Amino acid sequence: MARVIALANQKGGVAKTTSTLNLGVALGELDYRVLAVDLDPQGNLTMSQGLNPDEINPSMFNVLVQGVDIENVIYERELHIAAANIDLAGGDIALASVIGRERALSKALFRVRDRYDFILIDTPPSLGLLTINALTASDAVIVPVQCEYLSLRGLAQLERTLELVRENLNPDVHIAGILPTMYDGRTIHAREAVELLKNTFGNLVYNTVVRKTIKFAEAPVQGSSVLRYAPSSEAADSYRALAREVINEEEV
Repeated sequence: MARVIALANQKGGVAKTTSTLNLGVALGELDYRVLAVDLDPQGNLTMSQGLNPDEINPSMFNVLVQGVDIENVIYERELHIAAANIDLAGGDIALASVIGRERALSKALFRVRDRYDFILIDTPPSLGLLTINALTASDAVIVPVQCEYLSLRGLAQLERTLELVRENLNPDVHIAGILPTMYDGRTIHAREAVELLKNTFGNLVYNTVVRKTIKFAEAPVQGSSVLRYAPSSEAADSYRALAREVINEEEV
């Protein structure tokens, strides 16, 4: 059965989608079978693999709200991707009237969980029902955090939400690791932010630090991960290093 990992942080712009895609592709390079699930109404993960969300029908909205088989929304690109479109913007409201609404994603993934080694879930920048579904369906959470002080403050809110999910829905879900992203080593602020992260969260902070680079913006324009767009770059190598850290966690 696949290990299910949500990439979550209610703050936007912290590289959740970038990390979901590139970690998934890096795991694929190591011959693991990976499914990436786009749970963000913006559909950026879907677009990052050259798919047009406006042409996706059905989508993850139909899977969650109407019980459509998730196999009908999976596309094979650099990795397998369960695609989303703007319909998910109404997902929280539509799910509110669904019986067992917090477990809709868990039920959907159960049908395909034995086909993959890893299922990575790209969550929206909120702590609504879509993110609650992701946390309920997951074994663990990776938290991408931008290397600046205000991003660190949001971690406490995510931890409170995780505690509620553990108490009521999924007692086993936990933070697997915190991933510093968008790091600019030229600034004292970024270096201090990483130091504060490590002082506060200790071994939960991955050794991998993802540096800020234009390649992360250029790759999605080509419908590509950075590992395919710039395979020899430091950006690509950072996600290969993260993949090794994730796998080492599995083996402990």
